[in-house]
Amino acid sequence: MGSGSSEAVILLVEDNPGDIRLIEEAFSDGNIGNTLTTVTDGRAALDFIDQRGEYEDTPQPDIILLDLNLPKVDGEDVLHEIKHHPELDDVPVIVLTGMDEGLIESRDLDHDADEDAVLEKPVDPGEFVELIRSFEQFRLAVMRVD
Repeated sequence: MGSGSSEAVILLVEDNPGDIRLIEEAFSDGNIGNTLTTVTDGRAALDFIDQRGEYEDTPQPDIILLDLNLPKVDGEDVLHEIKHHPELDDVPVIVLTGMDEGLIESRDLDHDADEDAVLEKPVDPGEFVELIRSFEQFRLAVMRVD
């Protein structure tokens, strides 16, 4: 394959350093050769997706990993913004949460904007890698490091 331009840009929105490290390790162990950008609060996530401030020159993400429990701007508000953003219509959002899926369903995060997948924390690295790869197959041109 050619240059790194085929790598997917993955945005991780997570404020817990332990969870960030776990996800970075899962990427590394799973040989997922993508650009992983981490922001640690909801306001920075919105700046990233709107390409404002320090994120002015960043490419739009191909996949978003979103913790719901965030400082500054709540994860549910970030999810709503992503799902109503004209250029992010097709971007899969994986919600990372300490809540179980039943509770998430009962909260109905956003009536007109479903998340694409939910992973409970602590994230199981194997399951995580499998989920990322499932999105890769259908939506992303990703350069694998095998």
